Amino acid sequence: KPLLYRYGIWLRELASGNLGYTLIGGQSVAGEIQARLGPTLLLMGTAITLGTLIGIPLGLISAIRPNSLTDCILTIFGFLTISTPVFFLGLAAMYIFAVHLQWLPTSGMRTLGVPKSTVDLIEHMILPVTVLTLIHIPLVMRYTRASMIETFRQDYVTTARAKGLRERAVVVGHAFRNALIPLITIIGLSLPELLSGAVITETIFQWPGMGMLAMRAVNARDYPLVLGVILVTAVMVLICNLIS
Repeated sequence: KPLLYRYGIWLRELASGNLGYTLIGGQSVAGEIQARLGPTLLLMGTAITLGTLIGIPLGLISAIRPNSLTDCILTIFGFLTISTPVFFLGLAAMYIFAVHLQWLPTSGMRTLGVPKSTVDLIEHMILPVTVLTLIHIPLVMRYTRASMIETFRQDYVTTARAKGLRERAVVVGHAFRNALIPLITIIGLSLPELLSGAVITETIFQWPGMGMLAMRAVNARDYPLVLGVILVTAVMVLICNLIS
């Protein structure tokens, strides 16, 4: 059939929830994605949450004492983390904590031959979550710092201090609430970076998520599966952008 005709067929089937079948194995694309979506959301959701909870306080500390020793140390940490490739962080963490020290498992989501448990799942999550969190922390920290410094210059903050309010009330009650407006948008828009980072991280740690599925589909040239992964990823990004 002509290309446009085939594309019309694909859109028609997509409207009914049919994403087709994989070229390798003949399995349902929707079923493959559904099985991998949960692990990726678990991994990314944990990384985003931890990165935000750690990055915002660090950004506040830098903004409250700009150009201090603490601010310089946090800035250097942020630049080093952003400059380091994801695959290097992943391989270094695996070598140190899994191969050399043997504290954590090297790969996978579960230990083969061992009953499923929350503790075993957490042990397998530590390394990939740490890598993704380290990518997210500098982004949140730098934007929090910049937004807070800009807010501190506003007249209402000066007025609040002139009224004799405690510094904590000024920072948390007045400045931070307004500084959150651009920060929330940045956190929502950071999802594509975490998705691209998850492809490499999941492949390194053999985490059975969307990233590893995408790599398998590309390597096998499984076009229906590639289309399905790209479609679901794009929808996730659009939803997060709308929410933010």
